[in-house]
Amino acid sequence: MYIRKESKTLLARLAEKPRALIVVCGPRQCGKTTLIQQVLQRISIPHTYLSADHARTSSLGSLTLLNSLAGTTTSTFAPVKATDEWLIRVWQEARAKTTKSNGHILVIDEIQKIANWSEIVKGLWDNDRLESRNLHVVLLGSAPLTMQEGLSESLLGRYETIDLTHWLFTEMQQAFGFTLDEFIYFGGYPGSADLISDEIRWRNFIRNAVIEPNVERDILAMQRIDKPALLKRLFELACLYATQTVSYNKMLGQLRDAGNTTTLARYLDLLAKASLVSGLSNYRASHVRVRSSSPKLLSLNPGLISALSNYPFDAAVTDRTHWGRLVENAVGAHIKNTMSSFTQLYYWRDGSNEVDFVLETANNLLGLEVKSGRHRATTRGLSAFKETFPDAKAAIVGSDQIPLHEFFELSADQLLTEL
Repeated sequence: MYIRKESKTLLARLAEKPRALIVVCGPRQCGKTTLIQQVLQRISIPHTYLSADHARTSSLGSLTLLNSLAGTTTSTFAPVKATDEWLIRVWQEARAKTTKSNGHILVIDEIQKIANWSEIVKGLWDNDRLESRNLHVVLLGSAPLTMQEGLSESLLGRYETIDLTHWLFTEMQQAFGFTLDEFIYFGGYPGSADLISDEIRWRNFIRNAVIEPNVERDILAMQRIDKPALLKRLFELACLYATQTVSYNKMLGQLRDAGNTTTLARYLDLLAKASLVSGLSNYRASHVRVRSSSPKLLSLNPGLISALSNYPFDAAVTDRTHWGRLVENAVGAHIKNTMSSFTQLYYWRDGSNEVDFVLETANNLLGLEVKSGRHRATTRGLSAFKETFPDAKAAIVGSDQIPLHEFFELSADQLLTEL
């Protein structure tokens, strides 16, 4: 069983005295529940795992409940609705198992299913700190936007996050034997890895387990969306035009009942927070940043493009233009999924000169051009970029300078410091 590197971080946090809530964050289908179950199997501290989806309670000193939740044994616990009363009760039960010398871990999955969960957790956690209880609390949720809202509303200063991203090429390769071409097309969704030989079934999984819950449930439940059909169509349009620079006015021309550019910009921002698609701004050296009127669209998991396209895998690989777009998008998504909070990602265009991606930190600036099937990478844009920003570094991904396989083994921050 493949174990992601974030499990080491979680094990280290649980080995400390409780100082903050531990929140495991990440997009849908990135393996949050699997990761916590793997960690609980490896730790000696008594623990309780609960899911608000199942609302069953039991001590997890062994794998008994994990197996029962997976349906491999008969559970003696009747499911009940996860309410605020349920949350308070199971928290108190975990407290009863905790002493100063003998700690306990309480894990609550799908916490966002409980109404007003963040306010309840705030009160319970604050009381635990006053009483110096040796109780670790780990929270997980499958709806990233709902989790973000609850954390920012009530729990500021009370939690530490462990951020999971979409799976990277090296992880899909090691865990499922993916080739680079398979990753560029099918992306990094571990739950669908064994379905890629049946592309219709694979597409249905991505649409039903990823796209529909995110676009049609999570975001609509989180924010007031006056035009839900527009939100869904904007997501589809962003995948259709991934790696292209598209003005909001052009988007308006492609969408029905589109509202205005402010609405589109807000919806695109929500889709980015849900780790679906992002709009990159044109890089400017000024410290005053202005939202670009022509964002470069990027799918944050390559599989989203393929799930909505009419290209089967074999046809995509042989179509030079389409495959080049998938390669460039996979490069951009890898940068977004591996960069730290200190790094920003842009594109650059000045007249006819353009650079595919620009990475910036306080001390480093790097321009990257992607050599793909769509076009032959040239140095003209990179040369103009370096003339405009003399301190910047520049490189071509997919060339002898940075072969694609080597690129996908590096994080964004490694690119900045090692080139």
